[in-house]
Amino acid sequence: MGSQDEHMDGTGRRALLGAAMFGAGGAVLGLSGTARAATAGAAGHGGGLKSLPVPTVIGHRGASGYRPEHTFGSYQLALDLGADIVEAGDLVPTRDGHLVCRHEPEIGGTTDVADHKEFADRRKTKVLDGVSTTGWFTEDFTLAELKTLRAIERIPANRPHNTLYNGRWEIPTFEEVLKWQDEQTRRRGKQVWIYPETKHPTYFRGLGLGLEERVAKLLRKQGKDRRNSPVILQSFEPTSIQRLNKLVDNPLVVLLSAANTRPFDFVATGDPRTVADLITPKGLREIAGYAQGIGPTLDLVITKKADGSLDKETTLVADAHKVGLILHPYTMRNENPFLPTEYRKGTDADAYGDAFGAFKRYFATGIDGVFTDNADTGVLARQDFVNG
Repeated sequence: MGSQDEHMDGTGRRALLGAAMFGAGGAVLGLSGTARAATAGAAGHGGGLKSLPVPTVIGHRGASGYRPEHTFGSYQLALDLGADIVEAGDLVPTRDGHLVCRHEPEIGGTTDVADHKEFADRRKTKVLDGVSTTGWFTEDFTLAELKTLRAIERIPANRPHNTLYNGRWEIPTFEEVLKWQDEQTRRRGKQVWIYPETKHPTYFRGLGLGLEERVAKLLRKQGKDRRNSPVILQSFEPTSIQRLNKLVDNPLVVLLSAANTRPFDFVATGDPRTVADLITPKGLREIAGYAQGIGPTLDLVITKKADGSLDKETTLVADAHKVGLILHPYTMRNENPFLPTEYRKGTDADAYGDAFGAFKRYFATGIDGVFTDNADTGVLARQDFVNG
């Protein structure tokens, strides 16, 4: 499922993208709901998701291969490196109901909270989606308190260079991200897209901090809740996406983890289905009734052998495209431990392997885009792919 600008060079693609974004105006995302999902793959359908270059390069938590994730430093760099969309951000709430951008509600690994003696007593052990987790949680802090913290590199063993930037950036709010998006769109003269995620929505709803209503309220306030809005919403919990589908008209994506796992909302409600059930033709048809795409883990696109090397290509791309769903799998990273074994070079945990080879292999499956920590590598790999 390509688009007409798929084989153009960078300049042609950008020109077309600009024309589609600014010329189509209100029609940029076309239809809504099921009709939109069903026609998403139709030839000549012009706008919204289809106006993006294919394969789309999505900056995973920004440019997290080079800067501490979910910071304006990381988001900004992702745009500078050529990302078509920035995943800004993973949304979790504060005690006073604000939405902030952190990969997880537990912030011990991504901020300097452990160095703040005044917050020592906030360290707790909680059960998060059935897993006992110890640390500091956003829901135990007010926004003002969180703003006194600074971001740090989450995986320093793989990214020692990123620790240079520890302490430089604060935690962004979703409201700040929406304003930043407008600012960057004006400054760069082309529409900036973002791809926020509702994190652990069942857990937070249980605490009286429902995420979807808060997301919808902020999007409505900024006029970004429409079918032509450059904001794609995603979640690992299908019921969160169904809830958002009733609140906003934005493009929606269901994230899918390993085949043998169950989304936590299914666990909570006693729904016995696993991800394997969701990626059957029947499961995909159901998803297409309320979402425009899926975000599968890369292993659902090409399975892996026991030794970590690539094995068989699945039918997921073809099956999803058949019902009009796009696929944005996650996550491509340049460092050895994150690559299939045949693309690794040496054994150093922070050394780059043959990321270009891996990108080429995944792009060849027909995916519509990919989340990557290294947007610049993704952009060059796409160039190779569309020109090759």
